[in-house]
This record gives sequence, structure tokens and C-alpha cells, in this order.
Amino acid sequence: MASNMDTLVTVFGGSGFLGRHVVRALAKRDYRIRVGVRRPELAGHLQPLGKVGQIHAVQANLRYPASVRAAMRDSHVAINLVGILSKSGAQTFDAVVAEGAATVAKAAAAAGARMVHVSAIGADARSASAYARAKAAGEKAVLAAMPSATILRPSVMFGSEDQFANRFAALARMSPVLPLIGGTTKLQPVYVDDVAAAVADAVDGRTKAGAVYELGGPEVLTMREIMQIILRVIERDRILVPLPFIAARFKAMFLQFAPGALKLTPDQVTMLRTDNVVSEAATAAGLTLPGLGISPDSMEAVVPQYLWRFRKAGQFATKGA
Repeated sequence: MASNMDTLVTVFGGSGFLGRHVVRALAKRDYRIRVGVRRPELAGHLQPLGKVGQIHAVQANLRYPASVRAAMRDSHVAINLVGILSKSGAQTFDAVVAEGAATVAKAAAAAGARMVHVSAIGADARSASAYARAKAAGEKAVLAAMPSATILRPSVMFGSEDQFANRFAALARMSPVLPLIGGTTKLQPVYVDDVAAAVADAVDGRTKAGAVYELGGPEVLTMREIMQIILRVIERDRILVPLPFIAARFKAMFLQFAPGALKLTPDQVTMLRTDNVVSEAATAAGLTLPGLGISPDSMEAVVPQYLWRFRKAGQFATKGA
């Protein structure tokens, strides 16, 4: 009987936040893993996630189709995780999120491989957000080249290395007052390990060909509720001040150039105008985490495991509480 070690999976974007969790999930299932990244020399942190020789990083840049085709050589499955939240130089939404997805799909089709494409809830060709429009264009391009591809749309993801809960916790450590943008906007935060498990299930062949899955956590929360959870975990009292979208967009014109947790782009403000939750249609069709047999973990169950470091000095005795 053939084992998963006979299957070579090429993961594009495998060194990022979701990528390292996907690589770990695939390694646990004994797949051979090729990781396509722009800087292979910086992907050494992936090696301990698998057995000796199981994970191999190669150079691939989605803006250069030849490098993608080379990374796909002899592969049985392609996984595209590449995405950006803000543009920088040649790394634009159209070039990376839309055209990049098309490049991977075409390379996978030429190699006779299957494909799993990770998009995002909110992908919409009619959206006011450039990010959401690019995500929709990427999905369309993938299905045009690979009609049997599986598309996974997670809501905002959280996990130990995230730029979501960590970002708000860092802001709370710096300021006694926190601006609340889109306080009533609804999100369905999903644990990154649950998304990685769904990706691995798709590689296992457990998803429907050509289907679009929407992946959310067990709770629908407003931005205010999410901030309150984070503040409870890090044991800090902060004032949440609602910031109108027009004022937030104006501030983002300047904060888009800021470093780290302070960075905020006008397009990100636009995205916060729209709820980011699993649709009723996806739920009814079973195209969700529970539909795959995955019971998602909640923010309150997971974030204390890594946000404890944002508590005040002297409070570390309550780590993991």
C-alpha cells in the first residue's frame, strides 16, 4: 500500500504564519514537503517540524512563473498560501494575490497535480477593498486553470505568531486608550492550527473538488468583544474609544507607513466595514470546519497560551491561567 511519503506536496508561502503550521500538519501525516519561498536561506526554522530530509525549501517567487514551474516539478499537490495584507513595491495585491494564484494554478495543471488554494472570507469582486477584490480574482483564476481545486476561505486567524491578537496586545501595553475601529463589525476568529488541519485534510482528499470552504471559529464576535477578551487575558484596563471610519481612514493615510503594531492601511480600514463570518450557505452545505470533522478552538481557550507575556511585570505567575 502506498504511503504519504510517496506524495510530494509543494507549499508556496510555507515559511509564513499559516505556512509553518501547514508544514507541521503535513509532516505529521508523513508527506514529503517542498516549500517554495522567495528566500530559502531564511526558511531553516521549518526543518525541525519534520523528519530528516522530509522538508526541503526551494526558491520560488510567484511573480516569476519559471520559478514556480521549477518548484512544482514532480509534485503531486500544490498548496498556495501566499498573501499580503498591504502592498510594498512590486508586491502588489494584483501581482501576488491575484496573478500569483493564477501562476501556481497553471503550474499545478501543467504538472498534473491537485491544488489547494487558501483565500479569505470576504473575497468579493465587487468589494470596496482592493485586498478582497484581489482575493476574488485569485479564486477565479485558480478555478479557471484547475476546476477541481479546493479553495479554503478562513476568517481572521489567531495563533502564537499572529499579527492579530499580538498586535492589539502590544498596543494595549503602550497606551491607556485604544481606538476602536468597527466596534460592531462581526468577525469569526479561527485558530491557525484548525486552518492547517483543514489544509491537510484537503491534501488527504477529504474535501470536495471545486468547492469553496469557509473556515471560522466557534464564536462570532464583534471587534469590541475581541478587544475585551485580549484585555482580560493580559490583565490590563484600557479605555476603548470608538473611532468613526472616516477618521480612521484619515489616520491610516499616515499610519500605513508606520512600523510594527502601529501600521494601519486605508484598505484595512475599508475591510473593517464588512462582517467577516462564515455564510449560512457554507454552513448548510457542510463546507466548514465542522463539516470536515474539525471542532474549532475558541480565542479564549487559546490566546492565554501566548498573550501572557503582555501582562505587567510581576504577573507572570498566572501564566496559562
